[in-house]
Amino acid sequence: MYHFDSRVRYSETGEDGCLTLTGVIDHLQDCSTFQSEDCGVGLKYLESRRKIWMLSSWRILIYRYPELGEWIRIGTWPYGNKGIYGYRNFVIEDFLGQRLVEADSAWFLLDLDSMLPCRVTPEDVGPYGEPGERILMDPAPKKLLLPPDHREGDPIPVRPHHIDTNHHVNNAQYVEIAREAVAGYHAAAFDDGRGMSRPLEKVRELRVGYKKAAVLGDVICPKIGQEGDQVTVGLQDGQGGTYAIVWMAFA
Repeated sequence: MYHFDSRVRYSETGEDGCLTLTGVIDHLQDCSTFQSEDCGVGLKYLESRRKIWMLSSWRILIYRYPELGEWIRIGTWPYGNKGIYGYRNFVIEDFLGQRLVEADSAWFLLDLDSMLPCRVTPEDVGPYGEPGERILMDPAPKKLLLPPDHREGDPIPVRPHHIDTNHHVNNAQYVEIAREAVAGYHAAAFDDGRGMSRPLEKVRELRVGYKKAAVLGDVICPKIGQEGDQVTVGLQDGQGGTYAIVWMAFA
Protein backbone atom coordinates (compact mmCIF):
# COMPACT_ATOMS: atom_id res chain seq x y z
CA MET A 1 0.00 0.00 0.00
CA TYR A 2 1.22 3.46 -0.86
CA HIS A 3 0.44 5.99 1.88
CA PHE A 4 1.09 9.47 3.20
CA ASP A 5 0.43 10.95 6.62
CA SER A 6 -1.46 14.16 7.24
CA ARG A 7 -3.07 16.20 9.99
CA VAL A 8 -6.61 17.56 9.67
CA ARG A 9 -6.27 21.30 9.12
CA TYR A 10 -8.75 23.94 10.24
CA SER A 11 -9.25 24.95 6.59
CA GLU A 12 -10.42 21.38 5.81
CA THR A 13 -13.09 21.19 8.52
CA GLY A 14 -16.76 22.07 8.58
CA GLU A 15 -18.79 23.71 11.31
CA ASP A 16 -18.66 20.52 13.37
CA GLY A 17 -14.86 20.64 13.54
CA CYS A 18 -14.42 17.49 11.44
CA LEU A 19 -12.99 16.89 7.99
CA THR A 20 -15.65 17.65 5.39
CA LEU A 21 -16.93 15.20 2.78
CA THR A 22 -15.07 17.17 0.11
CA GLY A 23 -11.98 17.04 2.30
CA VAL A 24 -12.23 13.25 2.45
CA ILE A 25 -12.35 13.02 -1.35
CA ASP A 26 -9.50 15.51 -1.73
CA HIS A 27 -7.28 13.37 0.50
CA LEU A 28 -8.05 10.25 -1.52
CA GLN A 29 -7.36 12.00 -4.82
CA ASP A 30 -4.13 13.47 -3.45
CA CYS A 31 -2.95 10.03 -2.38
CA SER A 32 -3.31 8.46 -5.84
CA THR A 33 -1.75 11.56 -7.41
CA PHE A 34 1.23 11.36 -5.04
CA GLN A 35 1.70 7.68 -5.86
CA SER A 36 1.69 8.40 -9.59
CA GLU A 37 4.20 11.22 -9.16
CA ASP A 38 6.49 9.11 -6.95
CA CYS A 39 6.32 6.20 -9.41
CA GLY A 40 7.34 8.44 -12.31
CA VAL A 41 4.00 8.27 -14.11
CA GLY A 42 2.49 11.54 -12.90
CA LEU A 43 1.01 14.52 -14.70
CA LYS A 44 4.06 15.46 -16.79
CA TYR A 45 4.65 11.84 -17.83
CA LEU A 46 1.02 11.42 -18.87
CA GLU A 47 1.09 14.71 -20.76
CA SER A 48 4.14 13.51 -22.70
CA ARG A 49 2.25 10.32 -23.56
CA ARG A 50 -0.89 12.28 -24.47
CA LYS A 51 -2.94 10.23 -22.02
CA ILE A 52 -4.85 10.93 -18.85
CA TRP A 53 -6.61 8.85 -16.20
CA MET A 54 -10.26 9.85 -15.78
CA LEU A 55 -12.38 8.81 -12.81
CA SER A 56 -15.40 6.74 -13.83
CA SER A 57 -16.93 5.94 -10.44
CA TRP A 58 -16.52 6.18 -6.67
CA ARG A 59 -17.94 4.19 -3.81
CA ILE A 60 -16.88 5.62 -0.45
CA LEU A 61 -17.84 4.29 3.00
CA ILE A 62 -17.23 6.70 5.89
CA TYR A 63 -17.20 5.15 9.37
CA ARG A 64 -15.97 8.25 11.18
CA TYR A 65 -14.93 11.72 10.06
CA PRO A 66 -11.52 12.64 11.54
CA GLU A 67 -11.43 15.70 13.77
CA LEU A 68 -9.49 18.93 13.68
CA GLY A 69 -5.82 18.33 14.48
CA GLU A 70 -6.09 14.55 14.24
CA TRP A 71 -3.25 12.70 12.52
CA ILE A 72 -4.43 10.38 9.77
CA ARG A 73 -2.85 8.01 7.27
CA ILE A 74 -4.22 7.92 3.72
CA GLY A 75 -3.45 4.84 1.64
CA THR A 76 -4.15 3.51 -1.83
CA TRP A 77 -3.33 0.58 -4.09
CA PRO A 78 -4.42 -0.65 -7.54
CA TYR A 79 -6.02 -4.08 -7.54
CA GLY A 80 -6.48 -4.79 -11.23
CA ASN A 81 -7.25 -3.58 -14.72
CA LYS A 82 -9.35 -4.75 -17.64
CA GLY A 83 -9.66 -3.23 -21.10
CA ILE A 84 -9.76 0.55 -20.75
CA TYR A 85 -10.26 0.43 -16.97
CA GLY A 86 -8.01 0.45 -13.94
CA TYR A 87 -9.35 -0.30 -10.45
CA ARG A 88 -8.08 1.19 -7.19
CA ASN A 89 -8.89 1.04 -3.47
CA PHE A 90 -8.30 3.70 -0.83
CA VAL A 91 -8.36 3.88 2.97
CA ILE A 92 -8.05 6.55 5.62
CA GLU A 93 -6.92 5.30 9.02
CA ASP A 94 -6.25 6.91 12.38
CA PHE A 95 -2.86 6.44 13.98
CA LEU A 96 -4.06 3.40 15.90
CA GLY A 97 -4.74 1.69 12.57
CA GLN A 98 -8.52 2.00 12.81
CA ARG A 99 -10.13 2.45 9.40
CA LEU A 100 -12.15 5.62 9.15
CA VAL A 101 -12.84 5.49 5.39
CA GLU A 102 -12.80 2.78 2.73
CA ALA A 103 -13.23 3.50 -0.97
CA ASP A 104 -13.40 1.68 -4.27
CA SER A 105 -12.93 3.38 -7.62
CA ALA A 106 -12.81 2.72 -11.35
CA TRP A 107 -10.73 4.82 -13.76
CA PHE A 108 -10.37 4.80 -17.52
CA LEU A 109 -7.44 5.85 -19.65
CA LEU A 110 -8.20 8.60 -22.19
CA ASP A 111 -6.20 9.36 -25.32
CA LEU A 112 -5.92 13.15 -25.46
CA ASP A 113 -5.46 13.28 -29.23
CA SER A 114 -8.48 11.22 -30.20
CA MET A 115 -10.39 12.03 -26.98
CA LEU A 116 -11.38 8.37 -26.88
CA PRO A 117 -10.71 5.77 -24.18
CA CYS A 118 -7.71 3.55 -24.86
CA ARG A 119 -6.65 0.12 -23.62
CA VAL A 120 -4.56 -0.01 -20.45
CA THR A 121 -1.13 -1.54 -21.13
CA PRO A 122 1.49 -3.04 -18.77
CA GLU A 123 3.52 0.13 -19.36
CA ASP A 124 0.66 2.20 -17.89
CA VAL A 125 0.26 0.19 -14.68
CA GLY A 126 3.60 -1.62 -14.22
CA PRO A 127 5.28 1.21 -12.27
CA TYR A 128 2.69 0.81 -9.49
CA GLY A 129 3.92 -2.71 -8.70
CA GLU A 130 1.92 -5.86 -8.13
CA PRO A 131 -1.84 -5.37 -7.67
CA GLY A 132 -3.14 -5.68 -4.10
CA GLU A 133 -6.28 -7.36 -2.81
CA ARG A 134 -9.61 -5.67 -3.35
CA ILE A 135 -11.53 -4.44 -0.30
CA LEU A 136 -14.63 -6.55 0.23
CA MET A 137 -17.78 -4.44 0.39
CA ASP A 138 -21.44 -5.39 0.59
CA PRO A 139 -23.04 -5.67 -2.87
CA ALA A 140 -24.49 -2.48 -4.32
CA PRO A 141 -26.36 -1.69 -7.55
CA LYS A 142 -23.92 -1.03 -10.37
CA LYS A 143 -26.12 1.60 -11.98
CA LEU A 144 -27.16 4.85 -10.31
CA LEU A 145 -30.64 6.02 -11.28
CA LEU A 146 -32.45 9.25 -10.48
CA PRO A 147 -35.82 8.50 -8.83
CA PRO A 148 -38.83 9.32 -11.04
CA ASP A 149 -40.18 11.61 -8.30
CA HIS A 150 -37.53 14.31 -8.27
CA ARG A 151 -37.38 18.08 -8.23
CA GLU A 152 -35.08 20.63 -9.85
CA GLY A 153 -32.53 22.63 -7.90
CA ASP A 154 -31.07 26.01 -8.79
CA PRO A 155 -28.71 26.02 -11.82
CA ILE A 156 -25.02 26.37 -10.93
CA PRO A 157 -22.59 28.06 -13.37
CA VAL A 158 -19.16 26.42 -13.49
CA ARG A 159 -16.67 28.85 -11.91
CA PRO A 160 -12.86 28.92 -12.05
CA HIS A 161 -12.58 27.43 -8.54
CA HIS A 162 -14.35 24.28 -9.78
CA ILE A 163 -11.65 23.59 -12.41
CA ASP A 164 -8.52 21.43 -12.02
CA THR A 165 -5.38 20.84 -14.14
CA ASN A 166 -7.41 18.82 -16.66
CA HIS A 167 -9.45 21.99 -17.38
CA HIS A 168 -12.56 20.13 -16.21
CA VAL A 169 -14.66 20.35 -13.05
CA ASN A 170 -12.72 18.44 -10.39
CA ASN A 171 -14.16 15.10 -9.25
CA ALA A 172 -14.67 16.35 -5.69
CA GLN A 173 -16.43 19.50 -6.88
CA TYR A 174 -19.29 17.53 -8.42
CA VAL A 175 -19.93 16.06 -4.98
CA GLU A 176 -19.73 19.48 -3.32
CA ILE A 177 -22.17 20.91 -5.88
CA ALA A 178 -24.55 18.00 -5.23
CA ARG A 179 -24.26 18.37 -1.46
CA GLU A 180 -25.01 22.10 -1.63
CA ALA A 181 -27.94 21.46 -3.99
CA VAL A 182 -29.43 19.01 -1.47
CA ALA A 183 -29.05 21.54 1.35
CA GLY A 184 -30.78 24.24 -0.69
CA TYR A 185 -33.49 21.84 -1.82
CA HIS A 186 -34.42 20.87 1.72
CA ALA A 187 -34.40 24.46 2.92
CA ALA A 188 -36.83 25.37 0.10
CA ALA A 189 -39.01 22.35 0.86
CA PHE A 190 -39.54 23.53 4.43
CA ASP A 191 -40.11 27.13 3.34
CA ASP A 192 -42.99 26.25 0.98
CA GLY A 193 -44.58 23.69 3.31
CA ARG A 194 -43.90 20.55 1.27
CA GLY A 195 -42.80 18.89 4.51
CA MET A 196 -39.92 16.92 3.02
CA SER A 197 -37.91 14.97 5.57
CA ARG A 198 -34.53 16.59 6.09
CA PRO A 199 -31.54 14.24 5.75
CA LEU A 200 -29.27 13.96 8.75
CA GLU A 201 -25.98 15.79 8.85
CA LYS A 202 -23.45 13.13 7.92
CA VAL A 203 -23.02 11.27 4.65
CA ARG A 204 -22.03 7.71 5.56
CA GLU A 205 -21.92 6.27 2.06
CA LEU A 206 -21.28 8.02 -1.23
CA ARG A 207 -21.51 6.67 -4.76
CA VAL A 208 -20.74 8.71 -7.84
CA GLY A 209 -20.94 7.87 -11.53
CA TYR A 210 -19.16 10.33 -13.82
CA LYS A 211 -20.62 10.60 -17.33
CA LYS A 212 -19.03 13.59 -19.04
CA ALA A 213 -16.80 16.49 -18.04
CA ALA A 214 -18.15 19.95 -17.33
CA VAL A 215 -15.91 22.87 -18.23
CA LEU A 216 -15.71 26.58 -17.47
CA GLY A 217 -18.82 28.36 -18.70
CA ASP A 218 -21.11 25.32 -18.50
CA VAL A 219 -24.21 25.46 -16.33
CA ILE A 220 -24.98 22.46 -14.11
CA CYS A 221 -28.67 21.78 -13.44
CA PRO A 222 -29.25 19.59 -10.35
CA LYS A 223 -32.21 17.22 -10.18
CA ILE A 224 -32.79 15.88 -6.67
CA GLY A 225 -34.74 12.85 -5.49
CA GLN A 226 -35.05 11.45 -1.97
CA GLU A 227 -36.02 7.99 -0.77
CA GLY A 228 -35.87 7.84 3.02
CA ASP A 229 -32.34 8.63 4.19
CA GLN A 230 -30.95 8.28 0.65
CA VAL A 231 -30.66 11.19 -1.77
CA THR A 232 -29.76 11.01 -5.47
CA VAL A 233 -28.65 14.08 -7.40
CA GLY A 234 -28.42 14.12 -11.18
CA LEU A 235 -26.09 16.89 -12.33
CA GLN A 236 -27.27 17.65 -15.85
CA ASP A 237 -26.50 20.06 -18.69
CA GLY A 238 -30.03 21.31 -19.33
CA GLN A 239 -30.37 19.45 -22.65
CA GLY A 240 -30.81 15.98 -21.20
CA GLY A 241 -27.12 15.13 -20.86
CA THR A 242 -25.63 14.10 -17.53
CA TYR A 243 -22.33 15.19 -16.06
CA ALA A 244 -22.54 13.00 -12.97
CA ILE A 245 -24.96 11.16 -10.71
CA VAL A 246 -24.29 11.44 -6.99
CA TRP A 247 -25.95 9.12 -4.47
CA MET A 248 -25.64 9.82 -0.75
CA ALA A 249 -26.83 7.80 2.25
CA PHE A 250 -27.10 9.82 5.45
CA ALA A 251 -26.70 8.65 9.03
